[in-house]
Amino acid sequence: MRLTSSILLSSILALAIGPAVSGCRKAANPAAGGGGGGGFAVRVVAVAAKEQPVVESVSLVGSVVPNEMIDVKCEIDGPVKQIGFDEGQRVEKGQLLVLLDESKLAASLAEADANMRLAKTSFERTADLYRSKLISQQDYDQASATFSANEASVELKRRLLSDARVVAPFSGIAGARQVSPGQVISRNTLITTLVDLDTVKVEVSVPERYLSQVQVGLAVGFKVAAFPGESFKGEVYFISPQLDAGTRTALVKARIANPGGRLRGGMFANLDLALELRKLALVIPEPAIMNNGDTTMVFIVNAQNKAEMKPVKVGLRLAGRAEILSGLTSGDRVVVEGVQKLRPGAPVEIAGAEATAPYTK
Repeated sequence: MRLTSSILLSSILALAIGPAVSGCRKAANPAAGGGGGGGFAVRVVAVAAKEQPVVESVSLVGSVVPNEMIDVKCEIDGPVKQIGFDEGQRVEKGQLLVLLDESKLAASLAEADANMRLAKTSFERTADLYRSKLISQQDYDQASATFSANEASVELKRRLLSDARVVAPFSGIAGARQVSPGQVISRNTLITTLVDLDTVKVEVSVPERYLSQVQVGLAVGFKVAAFPGESFKGEVYFISPQLDAGTRTALVKARIANPGGRLRGGMFANLDLALELRKLALVIPEPAIMNNGDTTMVFIVNAQNKAEMKPVKVGLRLAGRAEILSGLTSGDRVVVEGVQKLRPGAPVEIAGAEATAPYTK
């Protein structure tokens, strides 16, 4: 009888305690969840979506080429008498680069000049006789032709004499010297190179799909490995009228001022072609964007300081930022940190300006 009473008492106590414990657990659930409508607020970093200019650009790799560059050669053969430039130094237009021995050419010109003067005297005498009808037309024509031939010979010898002087056709920097005084050179002998670096060009092959947005005068920005962290700017001045059939690209050239000659021909240029400028584009920090299959979402903090999920359409992806084409308005507070702890309707506590600073630069 005592055993039965003990069992019955235990059952009654269990029934009494059970609802109380269950009630305690239910009361604790809202606090444990943290994200419900009446739970603890989730601390996040939020930044206002804002309108700012956005430049649509395409990154390409091109080459830096000098404004002008030639191989300096002589038009005649002969021994080098004088060299008038220093390697790697600037030369001005018309400056003497190389002088060949002129003695033989000068003697040949003097001979041709003497023959021409004799032919001229003979022609003038023949002309007087012809006007007096003392000689035939044939004699006159022969004297005239002889004078003209000697006159042309003088001009040729004078030109050959001037060709013994090789001068700079434009101002620039002289390259390595390839000849020495006393060396006999021919017209195919390379003397040096001459490079104009006051202005340089950047040549790049632009894919067909971008050509409709590339125009003469388009701004160009590019960088080179020799000067990391520094940007050079110029503008497009040439677009090829013909595409390369193999690559379906068009040659585009941009001109860049190069004070001090820092940029050299042959450098690789990492180019940014600015194709389009939108003055008022809505931009948010890129970490705020969440991708779920084909849908792109962001969390915003509404007027009640609660999390709200919104689908958005993303345009350009920029450095740490993204253009929003639809789904948000200027001033919407977009969550950039703490997204993984949120759910729609969760109360939100926004962190201070110090936490927001990296996203507002």
